[in-house]
Amino acid sequence: MADVTLWDYPKSSASYRVRIALNLAGIPYDIETVDLQVKDHRQADHLARNPQGLVPVLDIDGQRFTQSMAILEYLDSTRSMGLLPQGAGPRAHVQALAHIIAIDLHPVCNMSVMMHATGGADPARTDWMHHFIAPRLREFETVLARFHQAPFACGAAPGLADICLIPQLYNAKRWGVPYGNCPRICAIEAACADLPAFSMAHPDH
Repeated sequence: MADVTLWDYPKSSASYRVRIALNLAGIPYDIETVDLQVKDHRQADHLARNPQGLVPVLDIDGQRFTQSMAILEYLDSTRSMGLLPQGAGPRAHVQALAHIIAIDLHPVCNMSVMMHATGGADPARTDWMHHFIAPRLREFETVLARFHQAPFACGAAPGLADICLIPQLYNAKRWGVPYGNCPRICAIEAACADLPAFSMAHPDH
């Protein structure tokens, strides 16, 4: 068994981000699945790990962490992953790009939010996803023009923006949201697909 444990739900975008990062860092880890469909996240044992009842939860280096963006920052700073550039200005610009997905889009597409807002029935739930996912991806595509895709979102190596984007593209496909009119995003998706760190983190792997 690995010394690192990830409490995870395969289709969770936040969990997917952390799987990608752990793979990129070359960190072996064990997965404990928390099945959100049967409300495992509301059971006492998981609430003891994370009082919010959310995934992911990561045990690493003798510590326990929640919140995927905080976990990514921890891994970046302790494993020198280079997920963000060094300069304060470039760093803030890349964070802003990633936050289009992680802060502006992901929370409203969270299943609990969607279910509360729509009742969980079609066409309302699919309309909800299309309403939010499509414009945020177009905005992400527009902001990408400020960066050089070589071939990843912000340069020659995958970084924070790529780690946030790829799980959201999986979500877009699940809900039938097209993004073929976003060529920069499509090129990044293709580049990431060639890396085992991304393919091994895929929910269907």
